[in-house]
Amino acid sequence: MDRIELEAFVAVAEELHFGRAAARLHRGQPTVSEAVRRLENTLGGRLFHRTSRRVSLTGLGEALLPDAHAALAQLRRFQQRGRALAAGDETGTTLVVGHAEYTGHQLLLRCLPQLRDGFPDVTIVPEPMPTTAQLTALRAGTIGLGVGWATGDITGVRARVLSTERFVALVPAAHPLAGQCELNAVELSTTDLLTWPHQINSGLCDRLLSAFRIGGADLRIIRTADSVHAIAAHVAAGTGIGITVESAVDHQPPGLRVIPLTGPSTTVDQVVLTPAEPSDAATALRDLLLRASAQPAPTDR
Repeated sequence: MDRIELEAFVAVAEELHFGRAAARLHRGQPTVSEAVRRLENTLGGRLFHRTSRRVSLTGLGEALLPDAHAALAQLRRFQQRGRALAAGDETGTTLVVGHAEYTGHQLLLRCLPQLRDGFPDVTIVPEPMPTTAQLTALRAGTIGLGVGWATGDITGVRARVLSTERFVALVPAAHPLAGQCELNAVELSTTDLLTWPHQINSGLCDRLLSAFRIGGADLRIIRTADSVHAIAAHVAAGTGIGITVESAVDHQPPGLRVIPLTGPSTTVDQVVLTPAEPSDAATALRDLLLRASAQPAPTDR
């Protein structure tokens, strides 16, 4: 297998659409389809269920997606270290920082310049990566720190809570529920919902499902999108109501209301993840993130 095959697998798994995956990779759709087929032949099993209308991960695909993310992170780390050595840096120290979608990127943006000042010889590589993939990569030593969402499987990895986030609903201003101050699972039970794909943030999905189960309500997710802006666009188009976390909504979307969810399991912890024995740079970044999360965010003047 090669890098193209892994990149094609990850892109299709996150987009759940071969055309969008091809556009994201700046490759032709036949090239992406062929790369996935080659990988499936190498592995001896199907990674995707394909129909004329839908693409979804198989059990094999779900199981291997975190490993694919970790393998690509290792390849990028190899490339960064090779460039550093070729440029004359004998240590070639690199800190790969995984960050999950929907986490508070503003927090990283506040802390990374401070880390760079304190460790000028360390190459810092931010890497978008689902929480499950971060856990795999931390155990394998291919990333040095991760920012993701609390999950039940953190053996061999240290987790510290950065913040506790509420789930919020994005509701069209003209919707009958738009006048509510809070919403619960029962009120959303008969509503078409849009949220993140399970393979991108399984911890968030499982927590949201728990909230609906406890409330005795049905979770009707009719569409997923890989960014809060994409969710907001579908909500504005009248597709349904969006669900995300409060830190992901950095402004009031025009024509939409942001309404907190209330009830059991309607909050989730954002965490900073490190290996059992983090590097000095990873330890410093963890401490910067913890301090910054305890302080109010600066406001523009």
